Amino acid sequence: MPDLKTDNPLTAGINITHAPQPCTLVIFGGGGDLTRRKLLPAIYNQGLEGELPANFAVLGLAIEKMNDAEYRQFAKKGVEQFSRQPLEANFWKGFESCLHYIQGSFDDPEVYAKLKVRLTEIDASFGIPGNRVFYLAIPPTFIEIVVRQLKAAGLVMPVDDHSPFSRIIVEKPIGRDLESARRVNATLSESFHEQQIYRIDHYLGKETVQNILAMRFGNAIFEPLWNSKHIDHVQITVAEEEGVGTRAGYYDNAGALRDMIQNHILQLLTLIAMEPPWIMDADVIRDHRQDILNCLRPITPETFDQHVVRAQYGPGFSHGEDVPGYRREAGVAQDSITETYVALKIFIDNWRWAGVPFYIRTGKRMPKRASEIAIQFKSVPPILFNANHDQPLEPNVLALSIQPNEGLSLRIATKLPGAKLKIFPVKMDFRYGSTFGEQSPEAYERLLLDVMAGDATLFMRRDSVESSWAWIDSILNTWTSSRTRWIPEYAAGTWGPIEADRLIETDNRKWRTL
Repeated sequence: MPDLKTDNPLTAGINITHAPQPCTLVIFGGGGDLTRRKLLPAIYNQGLEGELPANFAVLGLAIEKMNDAEYRQFAKKGVEQFSRQPLEANFWKGFESCLHYIQGSFDDPEVYAKLKVRLTEIDASFGIPGNRVFYLAIPPTFIEIVVRQLKAAGLVMPVDDHSPFSRIIVEKPIGRDLESARRVNATLSESFHEQQIYRIDHYLGKETVQNILAMRFGNAIFEPLWNSKHIDHVQITVAEEEGVGTRAGYYDNAGALRDMIQNHILQLLTLIAMEPPWIMDADVIRDHRQDILNCLRPITPETFDQHVVRAQYGPGFSHGEDVPGYRREAGVAQDSITETYVALKIFIDNWRWAGVPFYIRTGKRMPKRASEIAIQFKSVPPILFNANHDQPLEPNVLALSIQPNEGLSLRIATKLPGAKLKIFPVKMDFRYGSTFGEQSPEAYERLLLDVMAGDATLFMRRDSVESSWAWIDSILNTWTSSRTRWIPEYAAGTWGPIEADRLIETDNRKWRTL
């Protein structure tokens, strides 16, 4: 049989990801909302498409009272409501037999003894060689309890070539500042080796995000231009149409900076800005992403107002209906100064990106749900087709759409048909759905398979978590020291406050219309 790494010219030099390995996925919080809406539908879709390992099982553990049969009905309802593919009755009959459940409290040692016995039984029934993936779909306050109980129960195997693997998936947020993130990481490292820890960010599992490296390093036309000589600026927008909804209790203690920028957006930034890796290896790629975090220019109190804007949504309209302002939402303090919108101007102080601003914005109650990374190239010289100073040519823009319609577009200048020489911007579009004729897998589907395969490329390493918090903390500390009792507002259903427009317009640029 040929060696794919060396005999196939299309894959030469690429580290081929291993297939998912036989294992039991143990979901702490197995009866919760994340499990019902995301995890169980993701596992079902993987199974339906033949992606799961042949020897595989799921064991949910939560406080809700259910037996195996009731848990399978719980899972079935989640799949029927939230799966990207419809439930197929014939497949489900065989699939549901791999779903199991234990009811118990996360802090009860007897539950972990029962868990150990149940896992041994599942191993024997499904031919699983003791491999475990522990998914912590639980509030952060329970992480320490669960991790230490797993270790005490003898459920964490060492990292070597002879033992079954033990891997743990931790949901964001990893702390709420640098100090608390370090505590969480220290707790994890007491029981698990860094190689066993998968800090999940579902944004990195989206198809367009995964395509960033292929787009950059698989096309000769982009990489030579990917630097300060040719790129004027970069915009990253993550807009949410809804308000805080049922998350008010969490959100009012977090805000947009912690909730979106510290993890999602800074990770997107590192993928766009990183240097070319010499091999598609998880640690090589994560090293290069970490290099970008190390080069982020600190935002000091002296430059703060020129680089940071925060705001809250006020009353406005969504789909033609009146909606309340943030402070009038159920569960939000009436004097809250928690930001629902943040705009930043960021610089990366390295050779490639010196002087190139990265404009970041994210907010709730915006006109539409959209996430985009836009690379705007520098204008051509003001001669020939760009000689009219009153009507300059629109610059070339490469836009990567992350949601809702995943794909990319490139804006170029072309001549309008006719005798007169008129230049007009046109957009060349690629969309995954229209090109490949099928739905892209959900982010959790890809990420769960990666954990089963031991591929940590799309997961955050400890140093990245702490570096991003260290940079974010400087902004949080400046806000705290200002002791302000009011922050700017923007009407719900608009693109943000006027202060954010000024942030970018001061540099003779403007936010893109999405």
